[in-house]
Amino acid sequence: MDKIYSHKAASSTLSAIIKSFWLIEDEISTKKIEKIIPDGYPELIFHYGDLYKIDINGFWKLQGRNLIAGQIKNHFFLENTGKRKVFGIKFQPWALTNLFDLNMGYLTDKVVAVPDEVLKSIKPIKELSVSQLSFQEKVEKIEDWLAAFIAQQRFTNHSGQKAIEMIIDSQGKVNLKTIHNELGISERTLERYFKKHVGLSPKYFSRIIRFSNIFKIVQGDVWDWADIFFKAGFYDQSHFIKNFKEFTGEDPSKYGFSEENLANFFLKK
Repeated sequence: MDKIYSHKAASSTLSAIIKSFWLIEDEISTKKIEKIIPDGYPELIFHYGDLYKIDINGFWKLQGRNLIAGQIKNHFFLENTGKRKVFGIKFQPWALTNLFDLNMGYLTDKVVAVPDEVLKSIKPIKELSVSQLSFQEKVEKIEDWLAAFIAQQRFTNHSGQKAIEMIIDSQGKVNLKTIHNELGISERTLERYFKKHVGLSPKYFSRIIRFSNIFKIVQGDVWDWADIFFKAGFYDQSHFIKNFKEFTGEDPSKYGFSEENLANFFLKK
């Protein structure tokens, strides 16, 4: 198999709900512990190979096949038990609440089985995800189904969603007071929206988005750290290092940005 990792951004017609689709397929069954780092986007994940074990709270447990991943505040670890065959959908931070009325606050720091009522409603997505179709065919057919599914829904525009978009567009650099003023939304209302729709506070979500942007800035094998932490919106090197260590558990100077692993696959496209 030539390509282990595949990734595709959602089409423009679905980009308000879906961020991207991804696939991992590897016939080699060698076990490997990998680190997963927060990126700010919840996911639906479907396994059709051997299952994974997860250590998210200090102990290992075997995962199921159909998973929903909420917002993660810190890094955690995965270990394959055999052949890796996984299809995933990254949603926009607000989307799972809009689509399925999920309270994302209950899913913070959790990767759990998809609730039965949700799994029933997305049965076609699950079946396509684990089918023998190519990655491109899976994406196209899932997008067609989602477009029809979404067309039947009624979504209420909320300034909280616009706040999330402002944070993402600014790469986590926008001041929350600017958001309150520009959108006419109170601090309390914004906090309440984020608690249900995102599962993180606006401030913490901004930190994750700003941090994840580091991986988009770092390209190639040679870079200037001072330039990177400035572009990423950090005012001094010590603050940059502290933030990087908090989310990855590693010093940025020792992190393997060029390594082929799950963390870099998701963050360093």
